[in-house]
Amino acid sequence: MPIEIKKILVPIDFSDYSKNALKYATNFSRQFNAEIILVYVVEPVIYPPDFSMGQIALPSVNIEWDTKAREELDKLANSEIAENINVKTVLRTGKPFLEIIETASEENVDLIIIATHGHSGVEHILFGSTAEKVVRKAPCPVLTLREPIKGFMFKEEMRKEND
Repeated sequence: MPIEIKKILVPIDFSDYSKNALKYATNFSRQFNAEIILVYVVEPVIYPPDFSMGQIALPSVNIEWDTKAREELDKLANSEIAENINVKTVLRTGKPFLEIIETASEENVDLIIIATHGHSGVEHILFGSTAEKVVRKAPCPVLTLREPIKGFMFKEEMRKEND
């Protein structure tokens, strides 16, 4: 039975790692004629003003970040994804791994392509890995990409190789 991939979810955090995962996903999308869904998750800003009130979120700061994130997400979609590929952008607020998993379920995606940042040691122990949590809990297959990506060259690398 042939594999059908109609929707590919690509989490973006605007790092070079996630942008390269998007470039990889774009080529993958062409092969399967699949829609790309870009998701960016804004973690809410919570400040403890004092001990008597507990933690509070600052809505005005979150709204500004949401607006800026939406602009950057749309700009990235327009600059990195060819016009002949269907693309949808999704902006979520919350814990990144949970929002990525929920988006995958809600959008009924067939594949998640996510970059790993290669954290190790104490940083990995303290924070864990969003990609690792997505792999464990995702409702669909997950392709994780760690740089360098074998067999895949980006335009900048091809230019250097040809010089």
